[in-house]
Amino acid sequence: MLNHNYTRYFGRLPLKPYVLVCIVSLLGTIAVAQQTSVSSPDGTLTVKLDLKNGNLFYEVELEGKTMLEASPLGLQSKTINLSDNLHPVAEKRAEISTNYNESKIKRSQVAYKANELRYLLENASKQQIEVTFRVSNNNIAFRYYVPQVGEPANFALIKEESGFKFPLITTTFLTAQASPMIGWMKTKPSYEEEYQADQALGVPSKYGVGYTFPALFHVGDRGWVLVSETGVSSAYCASKLSEGTKDGLYSIAFPEEGENNGIGRAAPTISLPGYTPWRTLTIGSNLKPIVETTIPFDVVEPQYPASKKYEFGRATWSWLEWQDGSINFEDQKKFIDLSASMGYEFVLIDNWWDTKIGHEKIEQLVAYGKERGVGICLWYNSNGFWNDAPQTPKNKMNTSIARKAEMQWMQRVGIKGIKVDFFGGDKQETLKLYEDILSDANDYGLTVIFHGCTLPRGWERMYPNFVGSEAVLASENLIFTQHANDTEAFNATLHPFIRNAVAAMDFGPVLLNKRHNRENNGGTIRKTTETFQLATAILFQTPVQNFGLTPNNLQEMPTHVIDFMKQVPTTWDETIFIDGYPGKYVILARRKSDTWYIAGINAEGKEKTVSVNLPMLSTDAVQLIDDNIARESKQKQIRLSKTKTIKLTLQPDGAVVLIGK
Repeated sequence: MLNHNYTRYFGRLPLKPYVLVCIVSLLGTIAVAQQTSVSSPDGTLTVKLDLKNGNLFYEVELEGKTMLEASPLGLQSKTINLSDNLHPVAEKRAEISTNYNESKIKRSQVAYKANELRYLLENASKQQIEVTFRVSNNNIAFRYYVPQVGEPANFALIKEESGFKFPLITTTFLTAQASPMIGWMKTKPSYEEEYQADQALGVPSKYGVGYTFPALFHVGDRGWVLVSETGVSSAYCASKLSEGTKDGLYSIAFPEEGENNGIGRAAPTISLPGYTPWRTLTIGSNLKPIVETTIPFDVVEPQYPASKKYEFGRATWSWLEWQDGSINFEDQKKFIDLSASMGYEFVLIDNWWDTKIGHEKIEQLVAYGKERGVGICLWYNSNGFWNDAPQTPKNKMNTSIARKAEMQWMQRVGIKGIKVDFFGGDKQETLKLYEDILSDANDYGLTVIFHGCTLPRGWERMYPNFVGSEAVLASENLIFTQHANDTEAFNATLHPFIRNAVAAMDFGPVLLNKRHNRENNGGTIRKTTETFQLATAILFQTPVQNFGLTPNNLQEMPTHVIDFMKQVPTTWDETIFIDGYPGKYVILARRKSDTWYIAGINAEGKEKTVSVNLPMLSTDAVQLIDDNIARESKQKQIRLSKTKTIKLTLQPDGAVVLIGK
């Protein structure tokens, strides 16, 4: 055992035998501490580990203030308990320093620095578990490693003990996990539930099966904690948070048995030796670290090389406002023309295209788009066994043979990407399907967007052809219900702090029709201003934006509105949080090359004036788009003061947009 520990913790050094004996002997005489800690490079964030009566706990402090109280750690299978009767074996520390480029996230160049602690423990049967904590400035990531001890080559979990125990002063910003096989055509869970803001700890969720990641907690006057996970692949399931207790404990919970129509284990099985995904916490005394975090991508690695240089950009999408009736050859030509007139790179053709247009006509649309510089992306139903959604094409993505045949056709005719919809849950079985689709699509040079799906967990960096996922109560609901329109501003102010803080979000923003139907004269009523809609193109981050524009917008909207939509980028080099509070308002800035786009929106129901400082701008003159008292969008050029301070007035359900260098 000591030789094993020596190799793992000190490497295979070319030492002479007598030197090895001395080191092994020394290891045998030094007791490993029952308590240990690791801090961030700047020293402000600390994780403290404590082994109490054989049970491992961790606490988190920010600037000496408790953000997480003693929270449990450990894993269990039916035959092996790696959470009880543990004793320490060894620990190792390291400094992590990584630089990487990733164009699909909120910051294109990232320098990640962290301090790492690896703490090895074993139970009375000599079965081992290693807990790794990486602590960077304002971020924590931890995971487990289980070595193979003896004959068993896999570890079938029944429980992960990992928990997050918050002080009683904490309030929550959570969205419920849906029960399996409910909702429209049994398509839930699909991460499309509503958020409850500033709730007390331990309030039961809507369905009683816990909460989806990410989860935001406000620890009174001490600060904020955003909890999520990353690095989830086919080697594990996607997890969630359990129902909370009144004393503030939320734990890792596995999918429900009924997900994926009951196919596959709810709990994951890992091959030994093997790792769990990373659990992540972003912690700040204010909301700036929450909005700007890159921790979901800092601790993962690319899983395969890109088969080509993938292109990202903007798309029009007829289905959003014109719905199923637009899935025909002539209407799709109109939207190709719309994309061409806007300078957009893509058109997304949604469900039923295989029967209402057909493969042969799709090839003609591809040729028509190519002449105009517009690429075609196609929708698919993921369905194999896990939903009753009738939309086609279906049964093309769920098996390897059918999937590769379809992708081979797409590669031959020049399709740019696919959108795959209606997944069955979060089981390891389902995660394998996500990964198989992504891997095969890369082989055929296709980008992938997922809808009716799980939260992506580090996938932008892990999979080069992954674009983004819905996993949010997205813009289609503005067409379906008036309630979604009435609460649009409230929900929009949540996403930069929660859902979009950890992953690209394919929301489908910027619906300029005042009424949500094809003729712009009926259906649900938009409550937000045109400027608000423009602001969402900046606030909602994903490398391909499927905008809700329609051909009539070109004639009905002011020139500056259309001009803005022609120039707004979809990939960013930097993101800076300026001000806001989830559910009330948000102001943030994103930079593309040397140009800054600053967006602010207001959900408070009354006019709001905010004074902001914009030191990132190097010039005094900026373009301002805002709303007048009549809620009309106006544009003008303004000059900033020498201190780069400006007073912004946001109308209720309105916004401001600033563009400058």
